[in-house]
Parts: sequence; C-alpha cells; structure tokens
Amino acid sequence: MSSILDRDHLNAFCRHSHAEAQGATQGPLAGLNCGIKDIYDIAGFRTGWGSPEWLADHPPAAITATVVQQLLDAGAAIVGKTQTDELTFSLAGENAHYGTPVNPAAPGRIPGGSSSGSAAATAGGLVDFALGSDTGGSVRGPAALCGVFGMRPTHGRISLAGACAFAPSMDTAGWFARDPALLETIGTVLLGPEPARSPFTRVLIAEDAFAELEPEAAPTLKAARKDLLAHFATVASVRLSPAGLGDWLDVFRPLQGAEIWAGLGPWVTAHQPKLGPGIAERFAWAAGLDASAMGPLHQQRAAISARLADLLGDDAVILLPTMPGVAPFCGSSAAVMDSFRRRALGLLSPAGLAGLPQITMPLARLPTGPLGLSVMGPRGSDLALLALVSRLCAVHCAPR
Repeated sequence: MSSILDRDHLNAFCRHSHAEAQGATQGPLAGLNCGIKDIYDIAGFRTGWGSPEWLADHPPAAITATVVQQLLDAGAAIVGKTQTDELTFSLAGENAHYGTPVNPAAPGRIPGGSSSGSAAATAGGLVDFALGSDTGGSVRGPAALCGVFGMRPTHGRISLAGACAFAPSMDTAGWFARDPALLETIGTVLLGPEPARSPFTRVLIAEDAFAELEPEAAPTLKAARKDLLAHFATVASVRLSPAGLGDWLDVFRPLQGAEIWAGLGPWVTAHQPKLGPGIAERFAWAAGLDASAMGPLHQQRAAISARLADLLGDDAVILLPTMPGVAPFCGSSAAVMDSFRRRALGLLSPAGLAGLPQITMPLARLPTGPLGLSVMGPRGSDLALLALVSRLCAVHCAPR
C-alpha cells in the first residue's frame, strides 16, 4: 500500500521521520486524514524538530503527545509528519537541511513557517487537515500565505504534553483546514467544553495593524473587511498599541528569545549543531540576552494583556490583517526576509503576548498570492470564535 510520501509532490512531509497511525473507527473525525507537525511525539517514532542533529540525538517516543492522541481518539488517521523550520525558529518555511515545501497557492513563494509542511499539505489537498503549533505566528502566518484557515487557541487551552517546547509562555497547538466547518469540528475535539457566553456584537478594526500592510495589499484587504462589518451591531476603529505595534514587538522578541535560549540553549551549546542561515544568527542573538533583566518587559507584557482584555470585553472581536502582504519569493535575500519577518511579527505578536485566540481566514488574494484576514477574541472564547468564523464564511468564503 502506498504512503503519503509517494503522493507528496510538495515536499510537505518528512522522509526522515515518517510516522503513521490509525485512528478510532468512530468519532467526529472518522474517515479524515491529517498531517502532524514534526514537533509532536508519536509513540514508536522519532521526533525531528526540523533538525538532523535533534533527530539523531533523541530516541523514538514512548508516548504519543496528548493533542495527537485526541485526534486519533476522534477517528483521524495520521498519514505522516510534516516539515517544520529548523527547531521552529523561523517564519519562512525554508529549512536548510530538508528543503522548502511548495506553497500550492503561490508556487515559487515561501509557504511560511514554522508549520510550513502542515500548511502546504492542507492547501494542496494532501490531507483533510493538519496539526501545527503557534508561538509567534507559526500557524496563522503560513495559513494566510497558503490561503487556508488557521487557528491559534487561547494559550494553555490545549495540552502540549509530548510536544517540543520552544517558548512555553507563548506556545500553543494550532491547526489548518480548507473548510471553516472542519476547522470548528477539530476545535470541538481539542478544546473541551466552553462556558456559554454573550454573542460577539462588536468588531474593533485595528487601524494600526492595517497601516502595516504593503501598499498593494491594503486596498484588497480593506475591501474584504468591509463585507464582514454588517454582521456586527457595533463597529469601531481602534489603535491596539498607543505607541505603535513596533513597541509591542520590542517586548515580544526579547521575552520570546530568552525563553527559547533557556530551554534550547543548553542543548545547542552542548551539541553545536550546524544551524542553517538565519537560524544560527537568531540563536546567537538569543544567547546574548540577559534573562535576569526581563522584569520590566514582563510588566509591559502584563499591561499589553490588560489593554487587549479591556478593549475586547466579553462581546468583541478585533479584526486585523494576518500578514503584511503575500508571501515573499523563495530564496529572497536576508535583508528582504528580515524586513518581512519584523513586519509580520508586528501583526502576529499581540495574540502571543496576551495568550489570545486568533483565526485567520482566506478572504482575499492578489494575482501574486493569498492574503489573510484575522479575528482575535477574548481569552477562552475559542469555540465561540470558531462558530463566528463558520457563520461569516458561510456567506463570504468561496467554496474551497
């Protein structure tokens, strides 16, 4: 019997750490197949984390990651592990060791990372859905660039037992689907029950986020957002960050970097892996951070979380672009990618700082590639947010 590797024309799946597992015969996901980002353990198989050295240094997993087991118990069949950026320290999807998955929605352009293989496999129809992870945007970013739905849940809502830890105070398990109804079904499996809450009656347009769009993307995304506004009783424009989103990014990056080095630094120092371009420089930067000096940044993070909670209340969502534009070309210069990464993280970091749920929707595209529009909700509103997206996209999303 052939495996997904025989049909994978996108380089979305790992040849070096292939894994398969059958799901339960019954359940809400029975009959569906999925890919699993290669940071999650599957019993009997190795987890590679996008790094040949990590793969060689770790034995096969003894226990399947909790979130993966939930999918299996709900009936999903795992057809393979999906590619990820090296040690997940990128938003590009270009792995120096294993290559770059093809972006089915924009061939020749990056798929986005670090859940690159999961996004490409979903967008290309190789699987019904795929599991990724989102710390600084690693589900939302590639979902937007590949033209599919992507969900980042409330931080801590889904267990990460059996997953490679990157920046634990920001890490979440997330998923991709081409259909909002399936995105919602997966949520009902993974998220558990949610207290009843008031309907979302207010939408807040994050004008400082829309100001970060590339000039060619702005008119298209602003037109797409207009179609959604009639679904809310109250529409208001807000600035998320009074001092600009760059100010929040300057809180996010060192806090994330310090956590990454605290967890991975000892292994990197001991093994001296041959890190790829960009990855090596980011680890060197993280190694130079002073973790003992992060107190003021933690205070700023708490203030950011409080501001977003105050804006949202319990009845609002924030509407914002997911990424600043279409995906850059594969092999772009370091300067181009560094600029893209900073602008993208400026849009993606608020949810990571505040631990909020966010869903990106494929509501617009340019001739050069897809654009994503996101809704971000209050903490713990994950299922309500998924239901909202299903309702919105029943009207405004073309069949996929």
